[in-house]
Amino acid sequence: MLLLAVAFIVAFVLLLYMVSPLISPKPLKLPGAHVVVTGGSSGIGKCIAIECYKQGAFITLIARDENKLLQTKKEIEKYSVNDKQVVLCISVDVSKDYEQVENVLKQAQEKLGPVDMLVNCAGTSVTGKFEDIEVNSFERLMAVNYLGSVYPSRAVIATMKERRMGRIVFVSSQAGQLGLFGYTAYSPTKFALRGLAEALQMEVKPYNIYITVAYPPDTDTPGFAEESKTKPLETKLISETSSVCQAEQVARVIVKDAIQGNFNSSVGSDGYMLSILTSGMSPVTSITEGLQQVVCMGIFRIVGLFYLGSFDSIVRRCMMQREKSENADKTE
Repeated sequence: MLLLAVAFIVAFVLLLYMVSPLISPKPLKLPGAHVVVTGGSSGIGKCIAIECYKQGAFITLIARDENKLLQTKKEIEKYSVNDKQVVLCISVDVSKDYEQVENVLKQAQEKLGPVDMLVNCAGTSVTGKFEDIEVNSFERLMAVNYLGSVYPSRAVIATMKERRMGRIVFVSSQAGQLGLFGYTAYSPTKFALRGLAEALQMEVKPYNIYITVAYPPDTDTPGFAEESKTKPLETKLISETSSVCQAEQVARVIVKDAIQGNFNSSVGSDGYMLSILTSGMSPVTSITEGLQQVVCMGIFRIVGLFYLGSFDSIVRRCMMQREKSENADKTE
């Protein structure tokens, strides 16, 4: 009886693997495609642009710093695969004026054709204890990290619907899956992208448009280096429980998942576990993906509880050490 049950399960899994490709999105072909990357002058955004350019895409880079954009343009052009490829640079703040964002994207499409894939990578971070973070920082981060993705997406979605094709990528963070000490201003902005992506995917799926939410871990970028300067001790100790990834590695994974039309994009074993644990009611790209979530959820929840216990222990230990130090100073 047990053998029969095992045989049935194996046969069922094999059937799912066979059927899965039939319901998955058709991969996007990057050669000749127009890819727009916001926040493309450095870090993960720059590496995504390079990865797409290597595969034959035409690139529009959007960022605020014009000098950085021109430097990045020269760097990307070294990876051309044919003499027809173009890298277009546009200096604009994607979080401030929707009409301006809409206008520059219209200009980009007039020059390089309709946008096939939009990668929303513009973002910033502030770390610190909740009561120590300036109130205007909460507003600024929501504008840059959330509205800075809403505006470009809103500007290209109508054309994508008309063409019945497209990809939109929202670069979130593992801090957009799990709220951590020190990220009270940053995490909510990245969680918001998940809600936007889920609602938008339901709207645009009938038009053959697929949304990807990327959850990169700590990544070796200029932004991460700047963020690390102001991290509270607790945040630093929690961050040390996982390794720092290279931006090139993260970019390759994001581009691959976006091409395939995968809703979730994660890097490494920790990222895979978090994606399973936080899958909830998020869309699945294939039956096998849904099956993995069902099978792994329980055991990953157990592992996750150990992580949470470890994080709570770090925070409690730091608090006790701080109080001990303060008491010692008072007695002197």
